[in-house]
Amino acid sequence: MEYADFNQTAPAVAAALRSLSKAVDDSGLDKALTELIKVRASQINGCAFCVQFHLNAARGLGLDQRKLDLVAAWRDAGIFSTRELAALAWTEALTGLGTEGTDAAYAQVSEQFSDAETAHLSAAIANINAWNRIAVGLRFSPPAPAQPRSSA
Repeated sequence: MEYADFNQTAPAVAAALRSLSKAVDDSGLDKALTELIKVRASQINGCAFCVQFHLNAARGLGLDQRKLDLVAAWRDAGIFSTRELAALAWTEALTGLGTEGTDAAYAQVSEQFSDAETAHLSAAIANINAWNRIAVGLRFSPPAPAQPRSSA
């Protein structure tokens, strides 16, 4: 099944997931940050559709290409802000669903984000994990890569 087919077959489910994304966007949480964590969760989950979809979105927002190139190795890259590091650690803790590292990741994210931001960040991570499971399970084909932005 393809993404468009899923939207036609289960429109209420797709709408509910998009509604959750809108709630996160409306929270004021930085959109570039949420795209970064969506890319990372999608990498972990092996979701080619979502990796490409969110790389396209991140590029459209002008997210630093070096960060997109190095998000898989974020701990050692040396280019992510303290907030980004906390968000990526929290993403991995919630995506892996194990308890190892969750307390440390929660302490780190709590230092960098307010309670409301942490709640919305957690919702964004839960949402991308839901989309990953749908897209991987139904075998959505990756979308075409975004065209590079012109510097002219």
